Amino acid sequence: MTAGPERYLIVSLGSIGHRHLRNLRQLRPKSGIGILHLRASPEHSRAADEGNHHFGSVEEAVDFAPRAAIVAGPANTHVPIAQKLAEAGVHLLVEKPISNTVEGCPELIGTVQRRGLVLMTGYNLPFLPSLQVAKACLDRGMIGRVIAVRAEVGQFLPDWRPGTDYRAGVSAQRRLGGGALLELSHELHYLYWMFGMPSRVTARGGQFGDLVTDVEDLVELTLEYESPRRLVNVHLDLLQRVAHRSCRFIGSEGTLVWDAMRDSVEAYQAASGTWTQVPVRSLSDRNQMYVDELQHFLDCIERGSRPMVDGTDGLRTLVIADSANRSMARNSTVEVVPPGE
Repeated sequence: MTAGPERYLIVSLGSIGHRHLRNLRQLRPKSGIGILHLRASPEHSRAADEGNHHFGSVEEAVDFAPRAAIVAGPANTHVPIAQKLAEAGVHLLVEKPISNTVEGCPELIGTVQRRGLVLMTGYNLPFLPSLQVAKACLDRGMIGRVIAVRAEVGQFLPDWRPGTDYRAGVSAQRRLGGGALLELSHELHYLYWMFGMPSRVTARGGQFGDLVTDVEDLVELTLEYESPRRLVNVHLDLLQRVAHRSCRFIGSEGTLVWDAMRDSVEAYQAASGTWTQVPVRSLSDRNQMYVDELQHFLDCIERGSRPMVDGTDGLRTLVIADSANRSMARNSTVEVVPPGE
């Protein structure tokens, strides 16, 4: 690497790319930041005013010699770009989902491992204090053995990014990795984070609303677990006119409810017969979890440690989503085969 301030690269300046750019400037104010533009856009000129370097090809970006890169373009571009950067020795934070297909993911993970690099997948909910508290409650057995789970997330797609045409966005286009399964795969990831890989998936979904897209706007999944046995129901939609995200955990000794919109955790314990509010450190600014996520990535690079959500975690979440897609296509239950098995 050339002498001077550390250098970082951000691939694509969509909404999440801009967020990472602002947060990286906050955490590394003296660093050099390069932007790899996947297409010409108004964001290019706005970023230019911030004193960044600009590239139109991966080769130019590699010559910039970044220490690390945030890959934030459409899902179908993640692996091809990340693979070239990994081969050049660049640490990687790849936004969720890690890809729109499992193809190429094992090879990327293999390259990262051989080069001794950090590969983190950008699922940010594990950095939300209320979800951390919910997981800690389950881990210490507050409600006994978890028997069933009901997770739900939904928001009207045109409301996601006000002032833009949702039809032109990644979320509305299958070839770019859009659709409820991948765009809302945060739910699949945090359930995997809590309980590991399911044994089987049954999914139903498709286009049920009036959105002008070629992707599924509503999906209902059932994840079946063994040892211990449990059923996990997941609802994903791009249709709800009021944004909603929550999860209800039903245990042998009580019930736990996580509400992401209120940033709260409530628990009912059969022994006392009462509901209690579990203390949660609320965030005054929701961007803080993205700052914490990015800081964690940078810390992992410094320490040479495994990130909370690494590339394998991203791939396993994608395998669950891919299994759900196959279940919908076959109209049947599908066995989930973890990668490498």
